[in-house]
Amino acid sequence: MVYIEALSERILGEKLERVRVLNPFLLRTVDPPIQAVEGKVVHGLRRVGKRIAIGLEGDLWLVLHLMIAGRLHWGKRVAKLAPRRVSAGFDFSSGSLTLTEAGSQKRASLHVVTGEQGLRALNAGGIEVLDAGLDAFFASSHLGQSHSEARSHRSRIFSGIGNAYSDEILFQARLSPVALTQKLKPDDIRRLYKATRQTLSEWVAKLRAQSQGQFS
Repeated sequence: MVYIEALSERILGEKLERVRVLNPFLLRTVDPPIQAVEGKVVHGLRRVGKRIAIGLEGDLWLVLHLMIAGRLHWGKRVAKLAPRRVSAGFDFSSGSLTLTEAGSQKRASLHVVTGEQGLRALNAGGIEVLDAGLDAFFASSHLGQSHSEARSHRSRIFSGIGNAYSDEILFQARLSPVALTQKLKPDDIRRLYKATRQTLSEWVAKLRAQSQGQFS
């Protein structure tokens, strides 16, 4: 969410002039080709689960999944990128966005898709907890087969929640990571709902304050 806000200030309405993919394992699609987005103006940004989606003219979307170690950086355009450090560069008319990934295991991904159908194919599904009421949350907590509550946060039940927050949410809700969703009592689900919304809201506020609209 914080990345979306910062990117909107910088690239919304700007032309994507060039894409440089340095990590051959980053790009996961071939049709449309990556070159198809070059020269297109950015018309929208959104979050698709844990992914950042950049919408461009022609109903094309660049979809980035940073995983745990991926980071985005904004700055002036440079003629040459360091392939050992930078996985990709996106040169806009207003500046350059670069993607770096710490560690030896490069797990970030980039997809180029067309339209809402292409975005839906990348969306693991699940409700947006900050937008959902208790009734919707209650219903979603009982979907599917029996599985642990920690896994539910990282699967299709709740959108965009992964390892970074699930343990903290469960601690706040006073629930065991091995508790089965089908055995949760109504009071357990109410505590989980409250803890999820509180934890996510606190982290959004923290990250927003730290970045102050900036990222590097």
